[in-house]
Amino acid sequence: MKSGKETAWRHLPNFISLVRIALVLPVAVLITREHYSMALWLALAAGLSDAFDGWLARHFGWRSRLGALLDPAADKLLLMTCYLVLALMQVLPLWLALLVLGRDLVILGGALGYRLWIGPFKAQPRRLAKLSTMLQILFVLLVLLRNSAFASMQVQPLGWLVAVLTVASGVDYVIHWLARARRQRVAFRPCSRSVPHDA
Repeated sequence: MKSGKETAWRHLPNFISLVRIALVLPVAVLITREHYSMALWLALAAGLSDAFDGWLARHFGWRSRLGALLDPAADKLLLMTCYLVLALMQVLPLWLALLVLGRDLVILGGALGYRLWIGPFKAQPRRLAKLSTMLQILFVLLVLLRNSAFASMQVQPLGWLVAVLTVASGVDYVIHWLARARRQRVAFRPCSRSVPHDA
């Protein structure tokens, strides 16, 4: 039987995710006030906390349905906020921020549509999507670093790569979910029965 203390520790990854969500507003405010160095440190702290709570969940088996929702929500909320605020501050091109946001909306809309019209599914991030998200995060961190200390740093080539992979991963998700929905419908399609006609 698990002790109360052990049960309480199981919620630590969820608490860390909530802290990460709480960091979104301070990071946004720091960017709007052009305190890019402090925003960078907070963003790095959020990234490290993401890795830490993931390790806790895997190592100790502290997984939960709430954590499965909170963890990606915290990551996406912080990332999207950084892109949008940096775009509004004209540090990033607005089209890139809208592209990154649009891809996630397409993925979310596709997942909801699948759930409503096809049925339950287990979310499995695509490899291309993981690579795209990793580069999106790296790009934001480098932009904050450039604006805080290294004004001559060239980040535009990485920005174009982020744009290309964002589009590619979005298309990959659409193709994957359409194929999966087609297979699911075929699997559950009722077999047609031949009805004999009178001679």
